[in-house]
Amino acid sequence: DEIDEGELREQLDHARTLRFSKKEMIWLGGNTFYGRKQIFEPEFLAWLEDFRLPAYELSRRDGQYVLSFPGPWMYTTLWEIPALAIINELRSRAAMRSYGPFALDVLYARAKAKMWAKTERLKALPGIRISDFGTRRRHSFLWQRWCVEALKEGIGDAFTGTSNVLLAMDNDLEALGTNAHELPMVFGALANSEEELRQSPYKVLRDWQRYYGGNLLIVLPDAFGTDSFLRDAPDWVADWTGFRPDSAPPIEGGEKIIDWWRKRGKDPKQKLLIFSDGLEVETIEETYRHFRGKVRMSFGWGTNLTNDFEGCAPTETDSLDAISLVCKVTEANGRPAVKLSDNPAKATGDEKEIKRYLRIFGEKGRVEHLVKV
Repeated sequence: DEIDEGELREQLDHARTLRFSKKEMIWLGGNTFYGRKQIFEPEFLAWLEDFRLPAYELSRRDGQYVLSFPGPWMYTTLWEIPALAIINELRSRAAMRSYGPFALDVLYARAKAKMWAKTERLKALPGIRISDFGTRRRHSFLWQRWCVEALKEGIGDAFTGTSNVLLAMDNDLEALGTNAHELPMVFGALANSEEELRQSPYKVLRDWQRYYGGNLLIVLPDAFGTDSFLRDAPDWVADWTGFRPDSAPPIEGGEKIIDWWRKRGKDPKQKLLIFSDGLEVETIEETYRHFRGKVRMSFGWGTNLTNDFEGCAPTETDSLDAISLVCKVTEANGRPAVKLSDNPAKATGDEKEIKRYLRIFGEKGRVEHLVKV
């Protein structure tokens, strides 16, 4: 009941009318990403120029919306970010609908002060590297833009960029990101044997490495559990630039990866850890202080950067608090897709398939903890 179905359909339909502008295509084709110019093949850019989001399916079940995107993967995969951003912004608008101009002034003044206080704390950490990973669960587009511009001014060169490509273009920032859980989930679903399934995370990396190099060689190890990934990983994985431990507690997950590097003769000080799971400024400070001097670090700051309005409303309410909202692959070619995660509370997929995956990959290292965002 928080979001009107008519408004949701209107926004989803509008998203399907959008096309890349000439300016955006020129920027994508000519810009340098991760130190590499013209990273995208001309054939891909030609395809992207005419790209249109495919049809969606929206229904209700037990009082909840069910939103799905059936179709060829190359089209449906691009729905995740706009769909989640639309839902979150409509939820924010609904929560503020009864506010008058002065109540809105108070709300945003408090949120800005809260955000700027975090910026000042981060500025006090020498050598910190922060990027914006908050597009999917942002309060709104305009608020994300304000947060990005505030970080750019507030911490200067310590702000390394944003995963929002439009904001990167508009603010002369690096467009940053890594590969996603979706890749091993689909490769795993398409596997024709248990051994193929066991090898699917590494097949993803081999294919990724064919297209990208350098700082884009970041391993996301937790789709089927970090412990099982490290246990079976080929030696060449240790040559990659770094890891993004995404669902284990950051210090515990980071230490596990550092130990794995050392056992393979790699110097962790030459490697990179990107922390990105539900980060708050306190988590960033604690993790930074623990790993400083041990490994290169970067922090992908998401929901608690672009959607932290807790305690900012003029009247007590939880309707502006961020929620944990994801968009995951459910099946590929009719086969169920699974994500195990290091945190069982984040597991997705058919229960029978989850049990099968656990039998193949094991449960070691999986510890349940509260998922806030």
